[in-house]
Amino acid sequence: QVQLEESGGGSVQPGGSLRLSCAASAVSGRIARIDDMGWYRRAPGKERVLVATMTSDYNIKYEDSVKGRFTISRDNAKNTVSLQMDSLRPEDTAVYYCYGNILAIGSSGEYIALKSWGQGTEVTVSS
Repeated sequence: QVQLEESGGGSVQPGGSLRLSCAASAVSGRIARIDDMGWYRRAPGKERVLVATMTSDYNIKYEDSVKGRFTISRDNAKNTVSLQMDSLRPEDTAVYYCYGNILAIGSSGEYIALKSWGQGTEVTVSS
């Protein structure tokens, strides 16, 4: 009932910047609330790891390797989350996935708790 649509990503040289954005929308029913929302990434041959997350009251956590380089932000009114990535390194190369822990209201008025995911967007950092 909920979809997350990502934009941004691409290829950049080391030291460069990229911005990822993600918008959540209801396919049926409506979104009542989004608790934490953020980004995971999966590097080639590795497991998916949490990169950055923000709660609805703006508490933030970052994975250690991105602290000071990545900045997460969200707009609760628009159900969006963004990730500004600066000073990119080759080891940041990965597929980045937006996620949200969402409370949705179905078309029949029922409450549904979901962990929803975006389709993934590729980030390549290479000279």
